[in-house]
Amino acid sequence: MGKREPIIAANWKMHKTVAEAREYVRRFRELVEGFSGVEIVLAPPFTALPAVREELCGTAIALAAQDMWHEPLGAYTGAISPLMLRDLGCQYVIIGHSERREHCKETDELINKKLRAAFAHGLTPILCVGEKLEDRRAGLTQAVLERQVRADLAGLAKGDVARLVIAYEPVWAIGTGETASPQDANEGAKFIRALVAKLWDEATAQSARIQYGGSVKPENIAALMAEENVDGALVGGASLDPAAFAEIVRRARG
Repeated sequence: MGKREPIIAANWKMHKTVAEAREYVRRFRELVEGFSGVEIVLAPPFTALPAVREELCGTAIALAAQDMWHEPLGAYTGAISPLMLRDLGCQYVIIGHSERREHCKETDELINKKLRAAFAHGLTPILCVGEKLEDRRAGLTQAVLERQVRADLAGLAKGDVARLVIAYEPVWAIGTGETASPQDANEGAKFIRALVAKLWDEATAQSARIQYGGSVKPENIAALMAEENVDGALVGGASLDPAAFAEIVRRARG
């Protein structure tokens, strides 16, 4: 099987006005012009999606949303549906980020519904999984990952799982400046891939791309990407600066 295409995604979280988003993309486009060999994804807040789509016109950079609801329409005040995201030109959607699991009390059951809805409406999910610090200290990393992956992916078709992007994000490393070692990142990704192979088959596991996320910076991306099972990165804080994120993309290309 051919090597999986690396995927580097920027999760801006709750940052940037529409004007700031436009300025960012204009600068970033120039910095990564001519880059190849890696898929680049930008996930701005909902309010900036139309503007970012306009600024990305003519580029190969993909657009992602940071979340969505699992119904296509209905009486869900404040929610954004997969149909709306497709209408805005989104190709990807982040689902199950630890911040939503914690602050919005999202359950694996809800995340499973969102994954099914994303695939049903032609969006590729970036599913976030990862253990908390207390889990890691108690030696429960693999148990947590297995529980999340089994529940989140329950009932998904093999072809959808093969297209999935999974972001292994140890919760203790997100926004803390603490980064899992490249070996830790690879072990987490390797375990997830082996579990996918167990639940589906080896070909499906080898097709799915697994990112690492958690305090990714220009200084550590090359070492992370050198690991066999790490197919990219979901970048938070460092993605807010176009020059820093462009440098991460450049170094991720090897």
